[in-house]
Amino acid sequence: MTLTRREFSRLAALGGGAQLLPHLSGFAEGRKVGYCIVGLGRISMHHFMPAVKLSTKSQVTALVSGHRDKAERMAAEYGVPSSSIYSYENYDTIAKNPEIDVVYIALPNGMHAEYSIRAAKADKHVLCEKPMATSVEESRAMIQACEAARKKLMIAYRCQYEPVHLRAVALIREGRLGSIQSIESAFGFPIAPGDWRLDKKLAGGGPLMDVGIYCLNASRYLTGEEPVEVKGYSSVLDQDGRFAQVEETLSWTMKFPGRALASCVCTYGSAMRGYFRVRGSRGTVTVEPAFNYDKPHLLAQFDGGESLELAPDEPDPVQFLREADHMADCILQNKELKTPGQEGLRDMELMAQIYRSCERKNG
Repeated sequence: MTLTRREFSRLAALGGGAQLLPHLSGFAEGRKVGYCIVGLGRISMHHFMPAVKLSTKSQVTALVSGHRDKAERMAAEYGVPSSSIYSYENYDTIAKNPEIDVVYIALPNGMHAEYSIRAAKADKHVLCEKPMATSVEESRAMIQACEAARKKLMIAYRCQYEPVHLRAVALIREGRLGSIQSIESAFGFPIAPGDWRLDKKLAGGGPLMDVGIYCLNASRYLTGEEPVEVKGYSSVLDQDGRFAQVEETLSWTMKFPGRALASCVCTYGSAMRGYFRVRGSRGTVTVEPAFNYDKPHLLAQFDGGESLELAPDEPDPVQFLREADHMADCILQNKELKTPGQEGLRDMELMAQIYRSCERKNG
């Protein structure tokens, strides 16, 4: 039986779609989407995995780590059998594990492309942390590999699933701010010597590839447009040896088709609480903090004195839960992803332009 998406939605609304769903998705009724976690670091162990534990749609079913003792501890906590613990050497054998549906890539940036492409070749969907890779070419190769395998590739832009960010976008789309004049955004932290992010081969760049991508991506989804012009400047202030390979601070501007201007800065030199502020002809909306894992806070102020405040009291993992469940829903219902590989590719293309602009000015 072949159904269009519209016909299936109509049946589901009438209660007839539920019994067809397992057949269409290939999932037995009630079975959760299984995540294989690749890389047991801070973001996976402290944020993503606790989020999946809260899910009614997803579960952790496998682990990939270079540290067997750490993997065994996490496996015990999440009910993962020892046979589903893999090393990087036998990673490709995940293809034989039917309990793995999605591979979650939480490795240093320079390893994203290789392990995403190998996951697709192992017939698994991919949820990859941002930035999706370290170059435009790698990003395109990831997209091509997943398309060839007919597997979904999602980039983990958690802020695009978060209610405060979605409310800010809605206020702009509803015209509450009037015409958008400007966006300001910043994010940064003082980086410790020896951090892998200071290795250009592993990181692909400095703070732009790490914290700056939040400001860049936010400017795009807040305006709903793609910038037509970018200009950047980078600098190294602290001559202490940390920044031999990557920039310490980078600022850039963007001009959008609707003539809004964005001004962004990111740094590894100081604590800079992540925020964005959108100024329109009839009001302003500020989200601060915006990109950290702690609770985001929105304050909108409109002409005439009206204001709106939003600060949901949610535990940290809920931000990651929404993106994990979105991936699960898209697999179960064969829906289009909100943040597919093409979304990550566009950021990679823009960051490449920003770096080229910095090189011309610094040269």
